[in-house]
Amino acid sequence: MAERFAGWVWVGGAALATVAGIVNVVGFLGFQEQAITHLTGNTSLLGAALVVGDRTAVLHLGAMIAAFVFGSMLSGLIIQDSTLRLGRRYGVALTIESVLLLLAIPLFRQQHLAGPMLAAVACGLQNAMATTYSGALIRTSHVSGMFTDLGIMLGHALRGLPLGRRRLALCTLVIAFFFGGGLLGAWLFMHFGYATLYLPALMTGGTGLAYFAYRQFALPAPPPS
Repeated sequence: MAERFAGWVWVGGAALATVAGIVNVVGFLGFQEQAITHLTGNTSLLGAALVVGDRTAVLHLGAMIAAFVFGSMLSGLIIQDSTLRLGRRYGVALTIESVLLLLAIPLFRQQHLAGPMLAAVACGLQNAMATTYSGALIRTSHVSGMFTDLGIMLGHALRGLPLGRRRLALCTLVIAFFFGGGLLGAWLFMHFGYATLYLPALMTGGTGLAYFAYRQFALPAPPPS
């Protein structure tokens, strides 16, 4: 890939992958083994639930999928483009994600379905904020696509084809930090329970406010229409 990735892309990708890793493992460990960001598994489970006639599971899984899609839709309404570029309303989206995670904590503690649903909305919002940069696909809420891209690039390397080193590094970074977020989230959950979600809420909220300030005072004003 000819264009060099900006430093903030690496930092942002790592931070958001960590957030998703934490949120996902908290949902899995704490609420009916419910993965928050894993729509592939949830869709398969939904199909199985329909076949066996488990209405409770159908409603539960359908609600989780709808919540993630709603979060992605919310991102589309706020940011209006999936190409990562400074100057867009990422601060607003990240602040909303933080609020959603904070609201989810007491609902998780009550074992209410609205808890993981709010977390799914937050992850859908995060994942849809920026899905492409310099021609590269970016997914920060799950790593299936990143593993696929990693395998493709390794296959190309074995055939002697040009290797996109920056893309390879980005895939490795997101996978590593998502895994690290899962490790950190599992350890924190063992000690602090659902209060673990305060950490990703702080990370997204703090980043959102910092970006909002940067957008207001550091970026040049757009030209008049």
